[in-house]
Order: sequence, then C-alpha cells, then structure tokens
Amino acid sequence: MTDSPARTAPSRETPWWRDAVIYQIYPRSWADSNGDGLGDLPGITQRLDYLKDLGVDAVWLSPFYRSPMADAGYDVADYRDIDPIFGTLEDADALLARAKDLGLRVVVDLVPNHTSDEHAWFQAALAAAPGSPERDRYMFRDGTGPEGAEPPNNWQSVFYGDGWSQVPDGQWYLHLFDTKQPDLNWDNPEVREEFHDILRFWLDRGVDGFRVDVAHGLVKEAGLPDYAGPMHLLGEHGEDEVVPEPSADHPVAPMWDRDGVHDIYRGWRSVLEQYADRDPILCAEAWVEPAERLARYLRPDEMHQAFNFEFLETHWRGADLTKVITDSIAAESIVGAPSTWVLSNHDVVRHATRLGYPPVGKRPNGIGADDPQPDAALGLRRARAATLMMLALPGGAYLYQGEELGLPDHTTMPDAVRQDPTYHRTAGAILGRDGCRVPMPWAKDAPSFGFGPSEQTWLPQPEAYGDLAVDQQDGVAGSTLEFYRSALRLRRELRLGLGTLSWLAGYPAEVVAFRVRSGAGGVQVLANTGPADVPLPEGAEVLLASGDLVDGRLPSDTTVWLRD
Repeated sequence: MTDSPARTAPSRETPWWRDAVIYQIYPRSWADSNGDGLGDLPGITQRLDYLKDLGVDAVWLSPFYRSPMADAGYDVADYRDIDPIFGTLEDADALLARAKDLGLRVVVDLVPNHTSDEHAWFQAALAAAPGSPERDRYMFRDGTGPEGAEPPNNWQSVFYGDGWSQVPDGQWYLHLFDTKQPDLNWDNPEVREEFHDILRFWLDRGVDGFRVDVAHGLVKEAGLPDYAGPMHLLGEHGEDEVVPEPSADHPVAPMWDRDGVHDIYRGWRSVLEQYADRDPILCAEAWVEPAERLARYLRPDEMHQAFNFEFLETHWRGADLTKVITDSIAAESIVGAPSTWVLSNHDVVRHATRLGYPPVGKRPNGIGADDPQPDAALGLRRARAATLMMLALPGGAYLYQGEELGLPDHTTMPDAVRQDPTYHRTAGAILGRDGCRVPMPWAKDAPSFGFGPSEQTWLPQPEAYGDLAVDQQDGVAGSTLEFYRSALRLRRELRLGLGTLSWLAGYPAEVVAFRVRSGAGGVQVLANTGPADVPLPEGAEVLLASGDLVDGRLPSDTTVWLRD
C-alpha cells in the first residue's frame, strides 16, 4: 500500500488557532440561569466546566449584543453592550474571566454587513435628508420608474422577497437580509473606523477573536448592477437550478465576494496585531467557491481561518469527500493557512439529521412535520463517522453545541412557534433554521430537560432530547458524549491538527482512507461510506471507532482510527 505525497505541517512554533477545536454556543439555547426560557451569559459561565471536560480549546459565542432580535441577535442595535435578555457587560466580564481560569479562549460573533434598523446610526439616517452624511453610512439610493416608486435595482433578500425597502421621503435602503437589517456602506471611512473601534472595545475586555458574519458581503459592485442569479447561499439551490458559475478571478454575484473586502480585513488584521501577545483571530463566515477564491481571505495579512462550507455541504460519498478534502488542503496551503473543518452550525440542519437522508439532492432549509422524516439511527451512525473523520484532519475544527450528544434537529416543530425571519418572509414556504437552534438538554428528569429552572423554553424541545441529555450519557461507555471526549483526547495527544496528511491507496472509492502523522504519533483513518464491509489491515491496532467493528472488518457508515 503506497501513499500519495504528504502535505507538510508548519515547522515553526505553532499559534493556538492552527489546530484548535472551537465549540459554538448559541447563547439563547445553551443554559438559562433565571427561568425566563432564554439562555443567558450567567448560564454559559455556569456550564463552562462541561466544555473543559469535553476537551475543546475555545468557545465561540453567537451574538449577545443589544438587539430587537428580529434575526435572533444578528440585527445589532449596539455593538458595545449586552442585550438584557442575556445579561450585562459585567456578566460578559465574568464569563471571560472564568473561561480564562479554565484555559478556554473566547471568540465572539461580529456582524459587519448590516446593523439593526434600531441602531442609533440608522435612526439618525431616517431623521436626516437624502444625501446627508448620516445616510451615507448605509446603502440609501433613489428609486427608479415614475417618481422613484420602484427599487433601485432587482436585488432580492437572502431571506426571500425584495432586497430594498422605501422610507417616507421616497428613498430606498438595501437590506440583503431582513428589512430590519440595513446594509452598511463600507466605502464610507467612518464605517471602517467604527468597526476598528468595536474590535478594540472587545479585545480590551479580553476576547480572543471574532467570527465574522457574512464576511464576503460587505462590499457591493460599483453602480449596483441588476443581478439575475439566485440569492441563496452556498448549497441552498436545487440540483436542477441554473446557477451562474463563478470563475477563479471574478465571482458572478455583484453583492458577494468583491475584491474590496480584502482591504477591509487587512485593516482589521492591523488592529489585532496590536494585541499580538494574545494572538487573537479572525474567522470568516464566507460562503465562497471555489476553494482558491476562499483561500484569498486567508492570506497572511487578512483572516486566520475561514469555515469550510464546501466540506459541510459535501454528501456522504467517499469520492466526493476525498476530493473536497484534497482541494481544500491544496488551496489553503498556497497561502500558508490551515483548513478549518465544520459539519454543523446554527444556520444549517444538524448533521445527525442531514445524514439521515439519502446522499442526493439539496440540503434542506428546515424540516417540518409534513416533510419526509430522516432515519434517525442512520443519521446518528453517519454523524459519528463523519465527525471522527473530520477530527483527524489537519487544521482546526468547529463543533456546534449539542452535536456531542448526537442531537437531531427538531423536525416536527409546530409551525406556530417558528421565529426564523425566513419562515415569515416566505409565508411558511421555507421553514428556516429554528430546528437546529432548540435549547440544550442537560438532565432528563428536570424541567426543560435541565436547560433552566422552569419548563419555559423559547423554542420547544422534542421528546427525544430527554434520552440524549447530558446526564443520560455522562460516563456511559459507547455514548456519543463519551465518544466525542475520547476523540478529542486522542486528537490532542497525537496532535493530529498539526499533522501531515497523505492518502492511502488500495481501498474502494467509497472509503475515505488517509494517514495523518505528527511529531506525537499518527493514525490511519478509514471512513466507509459504501454499503459493503471493508477488511481492516492485518494486525491493525484500533484506537477508536465510531461504531462497532465486525470480525476485523469496517462496516458501512463507520470510521476507524488505527495506530500508524
């Protein structure tokens, strides 16, 4: 059995983020300290020991800023304050202090593409006249047609419907998301300086970095030309939908991935360099293809990481996974950056549910009671296999809260309780993201499964969450929680995130087969996505498997780590 050429791991002293496992907390769904049905910062602080025991390196917090919550906090009214539903700035300081005591770093969300319409800047813009400095902070334009009664162009919202709204004096403002999320004008120097100051505000309080929301969307093409293509983010279009193909040099959509964003992030990086003793990071949420285009965000003077959404979107098919891993590592190694792997987050159907469907077609944007339901057992089996494969890959990794419990989406949630603006803007045609945002279960027999001291939860929990609660898996051999703990411990001990990857020959295309070696050891990884069992190498020492092995063979939908 021969290997393909290996990638070379960094030889210098390695920054913490190159191989970090970062755990995403969705604050309103993590832990409720006061019984109001909403998670909060004190609840997070109380549960940080759990994450230390899990074995992650850092925590990423989704937005907790002051907000009217039209889009669950991604509509920020004040970037320098905590929304009262989550607590206070003092609570944030306490959280940061406790995380530091535990050796956990904290990354916070930053939303630069748009603000809330209740932000002081936008309120000032509404009160000011067309052409004023206040309006120039946003994307205000005159309308078209008779008396400017039509929008400035034909752009649509990612949340469906028109991408423009008209104000009483006749002008229109752009919102690529909800009407309550007006896009900022990043050609305005005042906007750029404001965000430099916001970065400094949170760095001075002790955060270790920023996950940058819609990082590819800040700059729009000059003249705002009409656009005939779909507004969906990566992976949301149907297989039969005609989508303009981007080239390596120039993307198609005039509102996404413009070259001008890179100058913005060079400015941000220069701010972070002033805190170099802490090595804070920037991680891009950039739905960008191809991989070479995404790698541009990771040049040495820009972002440190970018989510690998192409990996997340890849079906559970061996040849497809091998290709996306190969392409990702090759593209990002050109700029000296590590790959950053992810399978679930707050915007997509959880992988324990997503993988319970046949590996064809588009990723669903929400699942309801009237939709075909996933095979829950198959989904969990594949999810464990996919996770074990991912955690062996060189680079960083992101986990989404509850995936270590094998949590599925709530796929039978009553429509009456849905809160995602996508659901409401499409009159229910698109269900949206509520199913993956359901509050965590901590204790089966406690109110709200231990999420808080009352039965109240902002979204209902499915009954299945009781048997998946932390107290039902803690210390239980073979549980998904203990499986994650074992995988993270071995990953750390063997320093797999800093290893070199080479492909193993001699296996069927349905098997993702590679070796990772570091100075601390190595593993051979076999992930079987096909229907037939695969024999393991004779005399192989099994370190960890995602499911039971059978007589020296690797069953379907199972991954194994073998000592190399």
